[in-house]
Amino acid sequence: MLLAALLGLLVGLLPGLAAPAAASPRAPREAVVPGPGAAAAGTFRNPLNSGPDPFMTHWKGNYYLTTTQGNSIRMWRSPSLGTLATATATTVWTDSDPSRNRNIWAPEFYRFGDRWYLYYTADDGVDEHHRLYVLESERDDPAGPYRFKAKLAPPNHANDFAIDAGVLELNGRLYLAYSGLNQYQHNGLNIAPMSNPYTVSGDAVAIDGPGGCPEVREGPEFLYRNGRVWMTYSTCDTGKPDYQVWMMSMPLTSDPLVPANWRRHQGAVFSRADDRGVYGPGHHAFFRSPDGTEDWIVYHAKTTSVNTYSNRTTRAQKFTWRSDGSPDFGRPLAMGATQNLPSGDPGSGNYWINDDGRSSGPRGVTYTGSWNSGTGCAAQCFWGDDHWSDRAGATATFTFTGTRIALLSVKDTGNGYAAISVDGGPEQRVDLYNAIRVGEAVQYTSPRLPHGTHTLRVRVTGEHNSQSGASFVSIDRAEVYTD
Repeated sequence: MLLAALLGLLVGLLPGLAAPAAASPRAPREAVVPGPGAAAAGTFRNPLNSGPDPFMTHWKGNYYLTTTQGNSIRMWRSPSLGTLATATATTVWTDSDPSRNRNIWAPEFYRFGDRWYLYYTADDGVDEHHRLYVLESERDDPAGPYRFKAKLAPPNHANDFAIDAGVLELNGRLYLAYSGLNQYQHNGLNIAPMSNPYTVSGDAVAIDGPGGCPEVREGPEFLYRNGRVWMTYSTCDTGKPDYQVWMMSMPLTSDPLVPANWRRHQGAVFSRADDRGVYGPGHHAFFRSPDGTEDWIVYHAKTTSVNTYSNRTTRAQKFTWRSDGSPDFGRPLAMGATQNLPSGDPGSGNYWINDDGRSSGPRGVTYTGSWNSGTGCAAQCFWGDDHWSDRAGATATFTFTGTRIALLSVKDTGNGYAAISVDGGPEQRVDLYNAIRVGEAVQYTSPRLPHGTHTLRVRVTGEHNSQSGASFVSIDRAEVYTD
């Protein structure tokens, strides 16, 4: 019993040790994994953003992405999916009205006519006071600027809790779909008619969606294909590893305000993949490839099975269609799995450097001092392995060719401070501690550099914050950006 307890403590403290996973994520069959020196211009790896509740579209040569940020709405823009992670955020909305300037969640933006309409949820600091609002752009640009347009409240739910607005466009009419109070759940599916993009024109009807758990039905999104409209939505509490996506559909010619018209599809259509270290995939949206030939899902998921609202990061992957006309989302890929960029994407030139020196581009990593290495971190690490050390003065030095580098690795209860410097410059102190163990977290992103060969050094300080149980520094994946 004592030996088991000591082993359990060791696993909690060392970033490189973890319970064995069901399978290694070394080479998911859906992924394209280039060998050392292979061209990387046409590939990317998740995550795309460190926030949850993503919504994305491609318009006039750029991807536009929003995620939940809390007290503002921020948007990222990039010509390639591969460079979204290091794109500069633009704050497109803040609000001085105290009734709606807190807990801003799940922004989504749609183009109607020559204006963009940005739908979001906000409250006054009390969760039960969440309501739906819409902004209107001042010009034909998804990045705004925006002005406040209206509160969105069906007459029969005028003062009720409401979150996660999505817009259904069918037969020339608009409908507001959202999650809110109804006879089925506190967070249940509702659909209401709209007379224009900012006016709800009638009562909401409740849709009784299946979900495999009692808690919520939220984040409704829509696909239009093969004579049907497909409504997908997330179920279970988003903090749980079982958060997942379910689906209903109806003919394009049917009335969405008649609940009986929605046909249920049995079982989750996108859910956890423990063997790949993916938990709680959901709160998603859809976008098309730049050339319009491919369908993609963007969603958040976690690298831990712990019930937590942290660690939800934005990811994307392509999906296909079955012979019966229904969408086939497949299984969520492991964090860091190399995928082909969407068709028509101009390419990013990104490449990776693994902790063991393997790379899909030029250069690599070298170590000084005492380091441990192994595959105990399994699905929580890129290629299933990492290096870790708590020896003050030990260093890991990445040499890379490009304009920027990001470090991703394990955060854990036994992690400490790393001192990071670029090209021999001043050190920046970075805390790798986390209250729960998570994998492939973005630990550091360098400033933008002149294109060329650079070095990034990670030094173990041997120090940690007051919550941490040790001073380990973990080295896993470096993502190099060349544009």
